[in-house]
Amino acid sequence: MNSIELAGVDYAILGIYFAFVVGIGVALKRYMRSSTDFFLSGRTIPAWVAGLAFLSANLGAQEVIGMAASGAKYGIATSHFYWIGAVPAMAFVGVFMMPFYYGSRARSVPEYLRLRFDEKTRGFNAVSFAAMTVFSSGISMYAMGLLLGALLGWDFDFSVLVSAGIVLAYIYLGGLTSAIYNEVLQFFLIVGGFIPLVWLGLKDVGGWSGLTTRLAETARQAGFQPGAWTDSWAHMGSASANPMGIEWFGLAMGLGFVLSFGYWTTDFLVVQRAMAANSMSAARRTPLIAAFPKMLFPFLVIVPGMIAIALTTHAGQSGFTLPAKPDGSTNYDMTIPLMLGHYFPPGLLGLGLTALMASFMSGMAGNVTAFNTVWTYDIYQAYINRSASDAHYLRMGRFATVFGIGLSLLTAYATTQFNNIMDMLQLVFAFVNAPLFATFLLGMFWKRASAHGAFAGLLGGTAAAALHHGLTMPAAAAVGFKGGWLGTVVHGYPSEMAQNFWTAIFAWTTCFMVTILVSLVTAPRPDRELRGLVYSLTERPRDTGLAWYRKPSALALTVLALALLLNVVFF
Repeated sequence: MNSIELAGVDYAILGIYFAFVVGIGVALKRYMRSSTDFFLSGRTIPAWVAGLAFLSANLGAQEVIGMAASGAKYGIATSHFYWIGAVPAMAFVGVFMMPFYYGSRARSVPEYLRLRFDEKTRGFNAVSFAAMTVFSSGISMYAMGLLLGALLGWDFDFSVLVSAGIVLAYIYLGGLTSAIYNEVLQFFLIVGGFIPLVWLGLKDVGGWSGLTTRLAETARQAGFQPGAWTDSWAHMGSASANPMGIEWFGLAMGLGFVLSFGYWTTDFLVVQRAMAANSMSAARRTPLIAAFPKMLFPFLVIVPGMIAIALTTHAGQSGFTLPAKPDGSTNYDMTIPLMLGHYFPPGLLGLGLTALMASFMSGMAGNVTAFNTVWTYDIYQAYINRSASDAHYLRMGRFATVFGIGLSLLTAYATTQFNNIMDMLQLVFAFVNAPLFATFLLGMFWKRASAHGAFAGLLGGTAAAALHHGLTMPAAAAVGFKGGWLGTVVHGYPSEMAQNFWTAIFAWTTCFMVTILVSLVTAPRPDRELRGLVYSLTERPRDTGLAWYRKPSALALTVLALALLLNVVFF
């Protein structure tokens, strides 16, 4: 596809958006009087705002570009990232884990680990999490470069610099509060920009029935049964029966348990939004409020990918086709940019482009605000300068924003090795979040878990992830970022995503077992030091006086029932 010319109205929409997001940062700068204001919004955010920000911080380029790419590559099975890979974990963090995070008054997830275990466990997680946020932010920059290059013909380097500059401006000025209110704005922009894309695409292919018919041909051409792209569970009996290359146990354990709970319960990127809420009750409702729109997002971001691969299968009739990368593989990451150019006229194209820009800004801003908090509190204050003034830490937080974005620019180029950015993102999560979830699960629910056990478990789990990844390889991959770098390939996987799920399983299991074994031969902390940090030693939050629909338990049961219904409908 050749680059297209934006009309004046499209540029006007983009210009208004850029001015608005930077203006929010300028307006909030005068309220950033302390480090708590900058990093945690002074804990003053209402539950519904925190809930939308909790969702939108995850709704970055990885989700919009990556999930659409996965929809094209794997079909409706990508919905598992939502209906079993998000909603149950979001319910769990709201009901069970936020009382520990919010009640302990920890300023970050690594700081909670220091309170529960010790300094070395906190330090290990702080460094690994900081690295993860840099990679994740770099993925957003890469997606931005793809978009602007495809639609406007802009140079990749120029595109990532533009996106980095805008995010830097409003985070540097307004801190987390600026990020949160921009994320709420970005949520509505993304919804408004993608509904027309889904509607126009489905109309073009003859509605859902027409899409199903076309994807049956896509499946047959790929050597699968007709429903492989449109059934979420029916073809999970064997790894060879579905395009994701995973069987039901690997999916349920690797994604539904390890990666899902590992991300939503321990990733400070999203937890930080709930910790900014104005009360314990609001903090617990934050992920539950976010779960309601979250379970509907497959219809906005996965369906366009399914339409794109259906059109590509019938390219002679549709005139639309996904391009190939230099290595000959399909470039699934181009799904959304090409769909926008294919369907949207002037004006609507400006809205769609602005929605995509919003998703990139949301993802980058979420990672940058998490990075500057962890760097300042858990690395700089903990190990470099312990006794500086609060004003000094506020300045350091702004400086961390600058060099965090700088590091992200470097990682944007590593992403070019993958044809689906979601594959790379889940690989990063398998190394960082999977073992960390085992540490949190034992730390919060088993008071016998010791500091030495937690640290040894994290080291062992991360090493297991590296060992598994280094000894395995997805089909048709080259040695390097995708595995095989230890010199011997002992097992091959049908896809990168299948390899990621099993990497996560090995990392979690190793961390879980090592933590238990080492804890049993080392001394635990006394009970008096664990009150408020371990479930059995913590007073349960009381929801008296709240209407039933505001109680976390009622909200959790409702979202779980709706997620189960969606799994049944699309079985």
